Amino acid sequence: MIIQINIMKLTALITLLFFACTINGQKVYSKTFGNPLNKPLIFLHGGPGYNSVNFEVTTAKRIAENGFYVIVYDRRGEGRSQGAAAKFTFEETFNDLLNIYRENNLSKVTLLGHSFGGIVATLFAEKYPDKVNQIVLISAPVSLQETFNTIINSCISIYETKKDSTNLMYISLLENMDKTSIEFSSYCFAHAMQNGFYFPKNLSEEAKSLYSKMRNDTLIKKYASQMTIDAPQGFWQNEKYTSINLTSNLKNLKVKGVPVFGLYGRDDGLYSFQQVEKLESILGNDNLKYFENCSHNVFCDQQTSFVDSIVNWIK
Repeated sequence: MIIQINIMKLTALITLLFFACTINGQKVYSKTFGNPLNKPLIFLHGGPGYNSVNFEVTTAKRIAENGFYVIVYDRRGEGRSQGAAAKFTFEETFNDLLNIYRENNLSKVTLLGHSFGGIVATLFAEKYPDKVNQIVLISAPVSLQETFNTIINSCISIYETKKDSTNLMYISLLENMDKTSIEFSSYCFAHAMQNGFYFPKNLSEEAKSLYSKMRNDTLIKKYASQMTIDAPQGFWQNEKYTSINLTSNLKNLKVKGVPVFGLYGRDDGLYSFQQVEKLESILGNDNLKYFENCSHNVFCDQQTSFVDSIVNWIK
């Protein structure tokens, strides 16, 4: 807390701070960018089982330079917070998030929820609407079962075109599995990865430059491909997250007066056009942007448009 008080005095400076906040005797990794007097944003990374390193390295500082106080952190038991004993429940996740509020002397923030982080952001905002200015869903699923259907249908089309009988057989086996199981979701995402669903078909010049720099970044090299198995298994056992459908939750947020925005890529193979269109009907035409030459990591694939959207929406 002493560190935070000292930083508050540096109102004219853009600051950069790493700290590991202590939660129930455990360390949770967190890092801040920008002036603490500016509008606060907290980035919630994807997964479960991933980390915030891609956003931290590529985009957090750039957003902060546009007049925001940006906080990134790795959830308990994930990424650089793996040393923290984790139960992998939404309740624990919310408590950790509330502690980050306290560590930074924040009462109300904007949540940027990437992928699974969008699920966390939505459920947290529904439970604590008085603590959330707005949320931004970044390539976040609304219905994971719809996403699995999209992946399977797209993969069938690809494999039929290639006359890939082996993978068609695997898809046939996959379709007969328990669709709520963690094994089913894991195999779906493996097929999505295998077929390039997370990467744009055509990179912009900006994205080419950014990805080139990322390949040489020390943190990216160390953590970008790091996934943990405990988190997806834990969240599945405790929360059955593979069956979550946020449609009613998002509508409820609208009733509670919490604005929700969405940023998605047209090359993101996890979501069909119909899924994004359905989400747009909930959020409103002005609250969702659907970028060309962009896939799952919107903040890397279309960084300028991503930052401009945040600046324009978060007044």
